[in-house]
Amino acid sequence: MGSAIKKIGVFTSGGDSPGMNAAIRSVVRTCAYLKVDCVAIYRGYQGMIEGDFKPMDARSVNNIINKGGTILKSARCDDFRTYEGRKRAHEQLLNAGIDAFVVIGGDGSFTGAMIFNQEFNFPVIGIPGTIDNDIFGTTFTLGFDTALNTVVDAIDKIRDTASSHNRLFFIEVMGRDVGHIALNAGVGAGAEEILIPEENLGLDRLLESLKRSKKSGKSSSIVIVAEGDKTGKNVFELKEYVEEHLPIYDVRVSVLGHMQRGGSPSCYDRVLASRMGVKAVESLLEGKTNLMVGVQDNRLILTPINKAIKGHTKIDKELIRVSEIMTT
Repeated sequence: MGSAIKKIGVFTSGGDSPGMNAAIRSVVRTCAYLKVDCVAIYRGYQGMIEGDFKPMDARSVNNIINKGGTILKSARCDDFRTYEGRKRAHEQLLNAGIDAFVVIGGDGSFTGAMIFNQEFNFPVIGIPGTIDNDIFGTTFTLGFDTALNTVVDAIDKIRDTASSHNRLFFIEVMGRDVGHIALNAGVGAGAEEILIPEENLGLDRLLESLKRSKKSGKSSSIVIVAEGDKTGKNVFELKEYVEEHLPIYDVRVSVLGHMQRGGSPSCYDRVLASRMGVKAVESLLEGKTNLMVGVQDNRLILTPINKAIKGHTKIDKELIRVSEIMTT
């Protein structure tokens, strides 16, 4: 490929997500295949500032494709928010002979990479790793599919209890400011209602829906609540509100929390991570920089990192319509 890049660094940053290890493996093995040195940067930007580097070859990433989390660890790094911290990181990269890096993470990680690229003209490519699926420029982020399967599995188990005891369960799922996990998992698990930030269902409509469910003969109900829902009440306040206005319901709350971020990645996430890692390394060697690898219509695309950070992912309107029909 005739590139000036001889050594590529790879690291994970921000919240972990299933598929990160598969992406690390892909970057390392693509480098080995293309005869480029690869260096692991441990603990994200913190490790970059401290020079926590380790050379990686194809065998270094044996048996990690199936593991959740990240073998390179992840850390928040306030020092990297300062110019002095970034300058120190740049010096460490130069001292180690690293010519470019691949960052696997979310919008915070990408913001750091973009600023670093602007200040030091350092080649960077991003791979979107977050279960929230909230990054513009890709239909799916790494970890989203696995998180959905984890959530659906948990809802199925909770439904067994709900049915046995004629209960109403409010189940809170992750997603920060977006409802992708809630909407998809809600449809997939047959939830009676789905509360997401993008659609303000309103408390009155929720009560009406629950009344209808009861009248139609449903003895138990599952309501999925995205953590950023706009009803203005958290999941425990929702429970109290429903109990107050609909005492016929025996209400329980389940917050799925960080279990959604863990676990062995799904086949889809492993394959996507493998494809994205290859694309990231090849893009750097082609002289491309400040871009994020994404997937659209099952094709890999490149989006400028600033667009990936600033753009807004759109909720699937058709899926909202489907969910309304399914909750009849």
